[in-house]
Amino acid sequence: MVQPTKARSKPINKARKVPFSQAVAAEIFARFAAIAPEPKGELEHVNAYTLLVAVVLSAQATDAGVNRATRALFAAADTPLKMIVLGEDRVRDFIKTIGLYRNKAKNVVALSERLVADHGGEVPHDRAALEALPGVGRKTANVVLNMAFGDATLAVDTHVFRVANRIGFSDGKTPEAVETDVLALVPPEHGLHAHHWLILHGRYLCKARKPECWRCPIADLCKFEDKTPVPK
Repeated sequence: MVQPTKARSKPINKARKVPFSQAVAAEIFARFAAIAPEPKGELEHVNAYTLLVAVVLSAQATDAGVNRATRALFAAADTPLKMIVLGEDRVRDFIKTIGLYRNKAKNVVALSERLVADHGGEVPHDRAALEALPGVGRKTANVVLNMAFGDATLAVDTHVFRVANRIGFSDGKTPEAVETDVLALVPPEHGLHAHHWLILHGRYLCKARKPECWRCPIADLCKFEDKTPVPK
């Protein structure tokens, strides 16, 4: 999951005003829900721990690339203790096709050690505890809280950041600002799946270079002015 910035996110303390209709936002999410009632993340995992590791590895990388590497890694180590026993050198060998693999291998082993030492080998259902782990920032914590524990969080990756600004949900210049703006617009009944819908919309329709507006289900509600026409 590619991140819009490298900096560790800071806690959000104050909501921002968003010039977007709550009713229109509700309609947008209702349309997403009608198309994909139960959207799923595309990072492969077998438990909360492997989800955490996969998200840490996905920084500045694609989900598909991470999945290719983690299939063998998780077959060898699907718990913190097994990962510690595997060791940093072996972890590095498994993930060497992923960008920044040396530092990521170090973080995976280090966070595994912290989980064993501080949390009995379990992934904590606590934001502060998650963000205290090596290699874990706000985005990663949001993904784990959402997918592993069912919390209505919003993980702002590069897709969510782009889509939110393009639709008109936010004019935020940081992931934190975008997160605050979008959460203010998401109806409670759609809170669990909102970030998945925005990610998938950005990955497959509202693409960075050429959004496919001609087949977009929310084109009539989106505030993006330079909509792309049907290709000839």
